[in-house]
Amino acid sequence: MPKKKAINEQLLIRMVQEGLAAKEMMIRLGLKTSTQLKVAYANALMNAGMVPVLRTANRKDRIPRIKVNKRGSLVIPRKVVEDLEIGEEDRFEVSESKAGLSLAKLPPRPVTVLRKRNAES
Repeated sequence: MPKKKAINEQLLIRMVQEGLAAKEMMIRLGLKTSTQLKVAYANALMNAGMVPVLRTANRKDRIPRIKVNKRGSLVIPRKVVEDLEIGEEDRFEVSESKAGLSLAKLPPRPVTVLRKRNAES
């Protein structure tokens, strides 16, 4: 991968504020494409504190992984179970698509209450 080109970020911000044409800025900064110019400008604004810095995904921010154990059961991390308020008796329907598998929570089973017969009848 080629070395990242060093750009005078303060100069770039000033050129944009003055309304200089993109083509002229690209020539002065030695950039080949407008995409390079836009990325350089966004980075300059973030480094100058003029816009919030974009966060990149850390290991902690990743989507939790679900795995299959030896018995073929899906193992869902406890934090996901707690966050989604999944109960012990909850049931799910699994469907398959081109994107993969999806789980849909099923409504709870109706509870059948058995009553004792009246001894007099």
